[in-house]
Amino acid sequence: MSRPIPYGSGEPGPVRDTRPDEIGTPEEPEAMTTIPTLTHGRVTIRPLRVRDSRDLDLALAGNRSWLRTWEATNPSGMASSDVRGSIRALQANARAGLGLPFAMELDGRFVGQLNVSGITYGSLASASIGYWVVQDAAGHNVTPTAVALAADHCFRVVGIHRLEICIRPENAPSLRVVEKLGFRYEGLRRRYIHINGDWRDHFCFGLVAEEVQDGVLDRWVRGQVPLGTGHVPDEAWDEASVPLPLSPRG
Repeated sequence: MSRPIPYGSGEPGPVRDTRPDEIGTPEEPEAMTTIPTLTHGRVTIRPLRVRDSRDLDLALAGNRSWLRTWEATNPSGMASSDVRGSIRALQANARAGLGLPFAMELDGRFVGQLNVSGITYGSLASASIGYWVVQDAAGHNVTPTAVALAADHCFRVVGIHRLEICIRPENAPSLRVVEKLGFRYEGLRRRYIHINGDWRDHFCFGLVAEEVQDGVLDRWVRGQVPLGTGHVPDEAWDEASVPLPLSPRG
């Protein structure tokens, strides 16, 4: 699922791959899975830690109106405000090999979260990417850079073959991200994710490792993304404009 994201211009610098860091801190002794810290220009993605809970809480609270439109919700109506508990759940998921929770930084400042989720291996070898970023980080190419860094790690290190990003048709900035990076449009998923109080349609975009053998980030920075790769066809927009017929409750 995609959330509000920054977009804009800016010339990214070289990638820096620092020493992989274990998930967690001394207060999380069971940490086993390693997630790397990756930097490109002003943007860094690193392991999300429990000690990020204060920054995360402040970012969510200070950007409530910016995030609400794209925020995943529980169809049962139950909601949790336990940020530390949510981080621990993501870390447990990572230790099971099912996800990669990243914090996103701009110039060393926490500005959002990127999560690789639903990791499967074997004959499927796929995963999904979702993210959100604070409003004042807009305009610095934070999200496309972070997504490209995470995607390259998934393809080159984790062994993922296919990645997907699903975006609400109304989320124009996020649609620009997949277009920048060359994720292919694959179809409309009806009432796919519960967002802001209801089940919402999403456009689905995919990318496989063979398409980007030199790297997602490198292809984007060099201006080699095929023109129109992330374009949503007119007929898809027409389809999305018509609500899915629902059977009456009996």
